Amino acid sequence: MTQPSTIDQADYAGRSFWEDRARQSVERVMTIEGQQSAEETTLSKEDQALLARGGSRMVAVYIGKLQNDTGAAYEQLDKELRRFNLFAMFRWHGAPSDGKHQIILARGRARKPKALPRWPAAFLFFLTILSVLYTGLIVSTGVISLTDEALAETIMAQPILNLWRGLPYAFAILAILVPHELGHWLTTRRYGIPASLPYFLPSFMLSPFGTFGAAILLRGTLRNRRMLFDLGASGPLAGLIFAIPILIIGLATSPVIPLEPGGLLEGNSLLYAGAKVLAFGRFLPDGQHDVMLNSFAWAGWTGLFVTALNLIPLGQLDGGHVLYSLIGQRARKLFLPILLIMTFLALFVSAAWVAFAIMLFLVGRYYAVPLDDVTPLDPFRRNLAIFTLVVFVLVFIPNPIYSLNEPSGLLGFLMTSSMMIVSLQRAVFSPFLRT
Repeated sequence: MTQPSTIDQADYAGRSFWEDRARQSVERVMTIEGQQSAEETTLSKEDQALLARGGSRMVAVYIGKLQNDTGAAYEQLDKELRRFNLFAMFRWHGAPSDGKHQIILARGRARKPKALPRWPAAFLFFLTILSVLYTGLIVSTGVISLTDEALAETIMAQPILNLWRGLPYAFAILAILVPHELGHWLTTRRYGIPASLPYFLPSFMLSPFGTFGAAILLRGTLRNRRMLFDLGASGPLAGLIFAIPILIIGLATSPVIPLEPGGLLEGNSLLYAGAKVLAFGRFLPDGQHDVMLNSFAWAGWTGLFVTALNLIPLGQLDGGHVLYSLIGQRARKLFLPILLIMTFLALFVSAAWVAFAIMLFLVGRYYAVPLDDVTPLDPFRRNLAIFTLVVFVLVFIPNPIYSLNEPSGLLGFLMTSSMMIVSLQRAVFSPFLRT
């Protein structure tokens, strides 16, 4: 009969020791009703990714009922598990209405990642400044062309020498985007979550905004829903604080001009339409006139649009963070309804939503699930989360950019394209078809 080696016996004894101590720690915060092995438990995609990110592995799953103060229970358990290089995930066992919980223990606490170099973020920010300056030059030249077309042509003939004319727009749009990203970044600093600096993305002539926004690489794990909410809401709310006054100042200094057939118009949100009524005393466009946005007004409208995009309540978007922090796993039930709404908008209202609808279909079902997914938000954050979702409704723009008297949506685009192709074919082949 083969005897286990001394090393195997020591390893078993060591593992048995910390497993017993870990169970004792769990018993101090939960009334244990059952236990599962790692092989018997099916993890969500988010939990699998969480373990893979830190090179961790699940070792045990306990089922039962947590103490009333689940937040304090998690803090207590995490403190005791730290010495064994273990961490816990609090999950519901079945539906939350059943009142049963899971504590998933995993071995291998995430280590602090190596710091990323800062120069890429600085370089991208520099390029973004140039990009929004050029966009601002186009916007300001458009306003100048209303009164002096010759000067406008001269300015655009020498864009580098006239780049300074884009300063108002560049200042205004960065005054919105930078606080947005700082809101996220300062939240990660507050909670000690490893994260990169904001990477601003220049677009130059590929976008009418001069930028594709910015992104922060989150390199750590969120502990609870409170952190998840703070991370999701801090950016949009910080940006909105600056976007609204910039928009109002811009509208107050923008001219109202007659509508021209074939011209492009910016879409209305409830908040934007209300701001125009406040500035001009009437709803615009009214069928005959609309406002010609100057640099500040265009930056303010862009700020509202960016806020709306970020607050779409799905997946890894800021709005997805807010919704999940508020209602937890029930947020998953809204994936299909929201996706259907976005698909409807893409097909019948604005083709601008096509790419976004595809992106949401691919990644919108995956959320940033915190380690403690049981403890709800405190009353203040719960009310602020509801307010943030109301803000989304107020700033959402169903038809961001559209043209007068032309079909809307992807179907409208395809219809217009088909008509253009038919007209082109007739123009090309009609000489050969004459008898």
